[in-house]
Amino acid sequence: MVGSHGPRSPAERAEAGRAARAGAPRSAHAEWTPAAGRADPVELLERQAVSRVGQLVPLRYARMLASPFAFYRGAAAVMAADLAGAPRSGFDVQLCGDAHLSNFGAFASPDRELLFDVNDFDETLPGPWEWDVLRLAASFSVAARERGFGDGERRRIVAAMAAEYRQTMRRLAELGNLEVWYTKLDVPIVAERWGRAVGKRQRETLRRNLAKTRAKDRMRALSKLTHEVDGELRIVSEPPLIVPIEELADVEGVGREEVEARVLGILDDYRETLTEDHRVLLDSYRPVHVALKVVGVGSVGTRAWIALFVGRDQGDPLFLQVKEAQRSVLEPFAAQSAYANQGERVVQGQRLMQAASDIMLGWVRATGVDGERRDFYVRQLWDQKGSARVEGMAPAALTAYAQICGTTLAHAHARGGDRIAIAAYLGKGSAFDKAIARFAEAYADQNERDYEALRAAAGEGRIEVADSPV
Repeated sequence: MVGSHGPRSPAERAEAGRAARAGAPRSAHAEWTPAAGRADPVELLERQAVSRVGQLVPLRYARMLASPFAFYRGAAAVMAADLAGAPRSGFDVQLCGDAHLSNFGAFASPDRELLFDVNDFDETLPGPWEWDVLRLAASFSVAARERGFGDGERRRIVAAMAAEYRQTMRRLAELGNLEVWYTKLDVPIVAERWGRAVGKRQRETLRRNLAKTRAKDRMRALSKLTHEVDGELRIVSEPPLIVPIEELADVEGVGREEVEARVLGILDDYRETLTEDHRVLLDSYRPVHVALKVVGVGSVGTRAWIALFVGRDQGDPLFLQVKEAQRSVLEPFAAQSAYANQGERVVQGQRLMQAASDIMLGWVRATGVDGERRDFYVRQLWDQKGSARVEGMAPAALTAYAQICGTTLAHAHARGGDRIAIAAYLGKGSAFDKAIARFAEAYADQNERDYEALRAAAGEGRIEVADSPV
């Protein structure tokens, strides 16, 4: 059970970690060979498409075909199937489930500090800690290839990430439980460390990006996503990316009053998953409009809504994102979720892994206009969220970012897993780091083959691809 380590002493837990090397040598993590009968990656993506909004699936494929890295971002299900047979030490943690480098970033904590942490939990589930590390490692190899870095540079970047994960886990193994729980990465500390590793130009880029992150808040959403109609705020219409609920009702042939009543009922049900103080806060806002909004790469085609509320007046907005939660791509290969509602699975996983989480996190099960019941999780939209842009990073900058992500992932895993056993398994030397670097290169090769398979499927007309990945 994640989060429970029994009555064993630290020495016994460390011994269990070292003993695990016999069944899963650290060097074994270097190997990647496609299994006999490996599933067709395009077929796996087509299976996912069945439960998604059909009109948006071509857009998902268009976004994935933008580059091998874009493909990698959308292919969590493909890699989950591949990792099922990977060596494992036997120590489970709460997994992100899709720990690629773009799923780390900055966001505002409840006390308005800017933190750096894992920030995507759609696939979260308990499972082997190795799966997150391997997915993160391969993402750096794929991204570094896109930047044109050489083989040696790519391996050094990934090894630096793995070494930072290992060393951080060893530091956390020496701390008390509450100290681990309170550990967090403030963005100013991250910026200081990252800034020391890069040149003046990239430090200035970081400064600008942080300013944009701080500005990406509810007031920015108010100016970008709304306009006034007859004196009332309304979310703008930008189909297919943003479609107001009244336009959807017209398309589906459902009365607007019925749709609005259903939405209010959904929000009431979501309210019950908040703590009492946050219910009082939510009740101080009035819901005024809802729209469907396309998000991400891997999430395209899942149902995601934005709900606009106003508080004191129209200059006091609250934007909530209501995002569909389907079964984790890890579930066929790990333990079944303990939560009947997939939205609750996401929320509870996020709360366990993050140092601080959105006060408006909640979940709900709702019936759509098509009569199907689906699970959703709810969070604030644009709450000073930002992620690093690797497109302009030189090798030194990408190495520093890899180290920061390695540190962050170790923090997240230590909160719900046996950090002492994992630290002992990893050890003091670089055997694990080198193995992970070798794996990442081999899997980046596989990712390129899978990307080409999707391109071929598009060329043959097997899949429909939107004209533009907007």
